[in-house]
Amino acid sequence: MHTDLSPVIAATAQWLTRAYPASGGALSDALCEVQARQAVTVAARLRYPTPMDVALLGVTGPGGSARLDRTTGAGGAASADPDADVWRTWVDEVVASWAACLLTDPALAGPAVAALADGGPSAGKPAEFRRLLAPDATDRRAAALLRHPDLVAPVAALHHAGLVARLGPGQALVA
Repeated sequence: MHTDLSPVIAATAQWLTRAYPASGGALSDALCEVQARQAVTVAARLRYPTPMDVALLGVTGPGGSARLDRTTGAGGAASADPDADVWRTWVDEVVASWAACLLTDPALAGPAVAALADGGPSAGKPAEFRRLLAPDATDRRAAALLRHPDLVAPVAALHHAGLVARLGPGQALVA
C-alpha cells in the first residue's frame, strides 16, 4: 500500500499534460508539467487531507482516467503494449477536475493553497506553488491549453461544486 499521494499526483499530472499539451519545445513542456503538478498536488492534498484518507485511497484506488478520456475525447485505440497505459489506473478524476479548476480560476487557487497552509507545518507553503498562484508570461504561454478556461471547462465542471464546498467556510483541513 502506498503511504503517500505520489502515484496519484504523478499519473494525474501526466494525464493533464497529455490532454492539454504544451507547445514550444522542451522548456514549455517542463513549465507546463510543473504547473500541472503543482495544481494536482494542491488538489490531491485537499481531496485526501489525512493519513487515513491516503491509506483508504491506497486500498480502493483512485478510479482511473476512463471518464476523463471520454469527457475530453481523448479515448483512443489501446496501445499494443498492455502495460503502456497502466499509469492511467492511478489517475484520480476528482483531483484532475479540481486541478483544472485551480489552473483556470485564480479566485479558487489562492484559497486552496491557503487551506493547505492552515493544515499544519507539513502542508506546504504558498511559495512552493508559485507557478500555480502567480504564473509569469512564460508560464502562461507554456500552459496555454492547460490554463484555457473554455478548453478545460468540461473537466473542471465535473467536480467544481465539490471543490467550492471543500473551500467553503467551516471546512478546515484535519492534519
